[in-house]
Amino acid sequence: MKAESLRNIKAELLNIPAKEVLEICLRLAKHKKENKELLSYLLFHNHDDQLFITEVKAQIDEEFSFMNSNSAYLAKKTLRKVLRTINKYIKFAANKQIEVELRLYYCQSLKKSKIKINRHPVIYNLYNRQIDQLEKTLAALHEDLRHDYQKEIVELYETTVNQD
Repeated sequence: MKAESLRNIKAELLNIPAKEVLEICLRLAKHKKENKELLSYLLFHNHDDQLFITEVKAQIDEEFSFMNSNSAYLAKKTLRKVLRTINKYIKFAANKQIEVELRLYYCQSLKKSKIKINRHPVIYNLYNRQIDQLEKTLAALHEDLRHDYQKEIVELYETTVNQD
């Protein structure tokens, strides 16, 4: 079975009664956890970006607190898991400022952790890729916001170079 185009799906949804659309949404939410999370975001967090950012930052802190910093391998696995979570929320929000906030917080949290970033090439590359993505995303923001965030990115670069 081939999936229909978004245009056809939209046209069909317009022809269906509201009660049936509700049932379809609930059925979608039951099938996949990510669908349920996206629906939750759209219904409860879409209107308040700051609250959403605060909640995601709290989740990042929680995941960082469980990280095993004694083993680079286990730390790397945790860092990638946190990054998958961040990318999922960035996709939900579809807002460049939220993306910059979350990626910046991830890099700052990684920098604050007990891990020596420069000693582990995989972690170092992971960190640098996030900074590169931050810079790409910054180009899409307003000039005033870009200037504020650019200062924080420069601090991330400086501490990475100075770290042993």
